[in-house]
Amino acid sequence: MSDTRKILVTSALPYANGSLHLGHVLEYIQTDIWARFQRARGNDCLYLCADDAHGTAIMLKAEQLGLTPEQHIAHMQAEHERDFADFLIAVDNYHSTHSEENRALSSMIYRRLSDNGHIASRTITQAFDPEKQLFLADRYIKGTCPHCGTPDQYGDNCEVCGATYSPTELIDPVSAISGSTPVEKESEHFFFTLPVFTEFLRNWTRCDTLQEEVANKLAEWLEEGLQEWDISRDAPYFGFEIPDAPGKYFYVWLDAPIGYLASLKNYCDRNGRDWLEYWRRDSTAEVYHFIGKDIVNFHALFWPAMLNSAELRTPSKVCVHGFLTVNGKKMSKSRGTFINARNYLDHLNPEYLRYYFAAKLTAGVDDLDLNLDDFIAKVNSDLVGKVVNIASRTAKFVSKSGGKLADALADAQLWNQFVEAAPHIADAYEQREYARAMRNIMALADTANAWLADKAPWSLAKADNSQAQVLAICSQGMNMFRALITWLAPVLPVTAQKAAEFLNNELDWNGATTPLTGHQIKPFKPLLQRVDKTQVDAVMDAAKESLAQLQAEAKTATGPLAENPIAEQIPFDDFAKVDLRIALITKAEYVEGAGKLLRLTLDLGGETRQVFAGIKSAYTPEQLEGKHTVMVANLAPRKMRFGISEGMVLAAGPGGKDLWILEPHAGAKPGMRVM
Repeated sequence: MSDTRKILVTSALPYANGSLHLGHVLEYIQTDIWARFQRARGNDCLYLCADDAHGTAIMLKAEQLGLTPEQHIAHMQAEHERDFADFLIAVDNYHSTHSEENRALSSMIYRRLSDNGHIASRTITQAFDPEKQLFLADRYIKGTCPHCGTPDQYGDNCEVCGATYSPTELIDPVSAISGSTPVEKESEHFFFTLPVFTEFLRNWTRCDTLQEEVANKLAEWLEEGLQEWDISRDAPYFGFEIPDAPGKYFYVWLDAPIGYLASLKNYCDRNGRDWLEYWRRDSTAEVYHFIGKDIVNFHALFWPAMLNSAELRTPSKVCVHGFLTVNGKKMSKSRGTFINARNYLDHLNPEYLRYYFAAKLTAGVDDLDLNLDDFIAKVNSDLVGKVVNIASRTAKFVSKSGGKLADALADAQLWNQFVEAAPHIADAYEQREYARAMRNIMALADTANAWLADKAPWSLAKADNSQAQVLAICSQGMNMFRALITWLAPVLPVTAQKAAEFLNNELDWNGATTPLTGHQIKPFKPLLQRVDKTQVDAVMDAAKESLAQLQAEAKTATGPLAENPIAEQIPFDDFAKVDLRIALITKAEYVEGAGKLLRLTLDLGGETRQVFAGIKSAYTPEQLEGKHTVMVANLAPRKMRFGISEGMVLAAGPGGKDLWILEPHAGAKPGMRVM
């Protein structure tokens, strides 16, 4: 067909360092539904993905597991591919960024960037772990914010005051890998000259490639000014060496999006096609990236700029979605709502989740909430109680008439509602407004069920000479069910296939509203079972067990973060409620009968507080008197056996003798608020 579209669809590449969770699955289901819809419409649509398999994190995880990085990523890829298959995510090719195709394409694109004058080099100073003998990425450095003094902040920005800084500016920095103090070390790095592409990106981000809210956010970043992008890392590093630069490796985010091209090339080489049909500048193919909102900068700034410099085409659209929450909260390991893909698959039909996501997904970037009670109710009501119910309540009457549908519909006017709805449902899918498509489909299912209830063929069948009328009513029911399940096929591929076998008819999107008349069907078999709360409870129990196992494995790792993982994130508003103040310890004394406590008298600059602190193992009273420290001043008073404690002194360390109270720099006065 001359109007057949050639489409390439990708999802963000899952990182080959851990299992997929339902947040990942949200994106892959969303992408798969759209790709299945395009194929159902007769378009040439390829859906490609791969494991993102490079980086320091993978190298360190493999070391912890006693594996080579290659062995580790091979195990993870096999697990990811199983999860994809079991969630019915029909990728045409699942590859890896650690492939020869990606090595060659990364080198090719890098050389083009360099030849076009878009690679700069300069010596930079970085934090270096002297114990592990490697340079530390920002996320592997923790310390005190140099702007507001908040401890335990990452090496690039403060989560409390929002300041950005270099890891070398952190106060008392610590390597999260070994616990050692980083040192500064110089190294030559390579940079992609991103600011050169500012005007290009201003135009590209406003050419209907992105959702408006995403384009608006990018406009703010462009207005603030872009920085050159560091695309190199020093050995030891698991990745591809940069051409003509021994010991220098491509940063994982440089070769990760090139992995889209590599997966395509791998597919095309095996199928006698040319990958450049999709990526040359004059290509008429469409390219769609489905991504989460957390990686917009890589896909909507760095990636199109790189492609432009490398003389390749840019994506047709970058489709950005929000995060997944569970019962209204961010997926949380501490709350037991962090659900791995396999936790779900071991207990529930994947199509239930596919439908629930589809029923809530829009083309926007809002977060999607998996409310578990609503999940049960919606699946049971919509899929079992509405759609499948149409087939189950009418099929037996067709079977009693020999299994052959009537030669004509019973209500042409009703059927016309289905005919008129078809293009609107298709448009909703096309625009990625799946929730709208599901609403339209379920509204028709309600109409069909109401019509059947009014006609009541089960009652009519009791009357004499009613067989032809009953058959006509139930045959229309069969046709309405066929149209609905055809439109749901991108969401429910297995159920749709079972329905096609029962209907003895290959479901065809373009023929969904052409009624089957005088057609022989097969005996009906149940298509879906109702969800039971015990199944959902089993998923949550499995999630908790998986978390416990991860925590047990983590105990074999070393370093402060491994031994005491960072607590779950809290909103800034929650942190702002904590009033931290500088306090002078005017008196410290032992507490009779208390094995761990010291009684501290704290001067807050005009107000005195009594605090019991569990630091006796590390300090004598004499060591504390006269020191300044930091206390939580608005903590509710706590009645203890030895008296009232009116706050909390902040200290760090694993305990015992290894405990240190926080001491502010000179200049901080009692009563000052820690900002």
